[in-house]
Amino acid sequence: MKGVLSERKTLHPLEIERRELPAAAGYAVRALAREICITLDSRPDGTADVARTLTDPALLEQIDARVGELPDAVRVAIRPPATTAGATIVGKLPLTDAEFGPTPPSWVEAARWSGEVERRANSFELDIVMLLLARSAGEPFGWQGQQGGRLVNNIVPSPGHEHEQSGASSKTLLSPHTEDAFHPDRANLLMLGCLRNPDNVGTTVSSVRRTDLSEDERLLLRAPTLPILPDVSYGTGHERYSAAPLPTLWNAESDGDTADLTLRYDPAYTPLDAADAEFRVAYARLAAELDRVCVTAVLTPGELLLVDNDVAVHGRVPFTARYDGTDRWLKRVNVRLPERRRRAAEADENGYGQRIVAPFRAVGNPLAIDGIPARATARTGVRLDTTQHDRGTVEHS
Repeated sequence: MKGVLSERKTLHPLEIERRELPAAAGYAVRALAREICITLDSRPDGTADVARTLTDPALLEQIDARVGELPDAVRVAIRPPATTAGATIVGKLPLTDAEFGPTPPSWVEAARWSGEVERRANSFELDIVMLLLARSAGEPFGWQGQQGGRLVNNIVPSPGHEHEQSGASSKTLLSPHTEDAFHPDRANLLMLGCLRNPDNVGTTVSSVRRTDLSEDERLLLRAPTLPILPDVSYGTGHERYSAAPLPTLWNAESDGDTADLTLRYDPAYTPLDAADAEFRVAYARLAAELDRVCVTAVLTPGELLLVDNDVAVHGRVPFTARYDGTDRWLKRVNVRLPERRRRAAEADENGYGQRIVAPFRAVGNPLAIDGIPARATARTGVRLDTTQHDRGTVEHS
């Protein structure tokens, strides 16, 4: 599979839905982000530095209160993918390569630079852009155990992580996966925004709704058989929690064919050796089918990739990082779609103790799954955790 995926360099294949963000709408998003940024910077209370870490309640209130000022064209462009591809390329935000400064060597440096007025250029402004866009689509959220709980993550290659299964890697193929597949509160929609991609590094996308599996194979994969473990970005400690078996596939609305098929898939963090031979064969067939239907999106600066995290898996082709300030740089936001429901059984999962940072989720309005309100548990967060986590140095995306 590595040899096949690494050769796929097709630019914006027809199989991926493409939408255009009208120029006026793109400028409106940037203008509103700049206005919010200036408003926060000009406060007399000396709290501007807090705002730059995306932890300031005033910033979040501004996002929530003013997102409605954006043109309707923004919400139309940023809606979830509408085709079986499970992914959409949205173009194009107005930006130039010179305005963001060098690509940082890690997410830690990216976060620090965006908080320094003299070094941040417009990276922090683009964080606000990403939040405005994500809020137009649904409810942006982060993870307390990943990138210090930030709502906007920076995806950059990092020295020493070239061969890991993480977004900080470069030389290895990042295997197709559901983002945060281990957790019941994983995103419905994943939003990736491109600042820089001079080497045309491709993001791979494979939709389960384009696969061709037999009914017997789907039946095997619908049975809760193996757990999915947290990826390396969440560090250690998950061993304290029970690892419950999960279904790999299920139908969102019916027991029918692939039209509404849904998946949780992360083979790099699934203990396949613990399954019987029959299940492993079915799982291998799914992997082969996801490879067969794989398409590659090569984003250019200002473009967005929306991935339906319930339908499609994504990865990244290998590349050689230079670490000279010119490497690929993406921004990522996890988005919850309040109108979308998941299996009722997911309400009982422990999420390995990982908590979400969900400032846009109304208190007292927990996630409903199959029409049943989720229990109030420690995994549902409504506040920001500003603690820096060393274990969040890499991320799986």
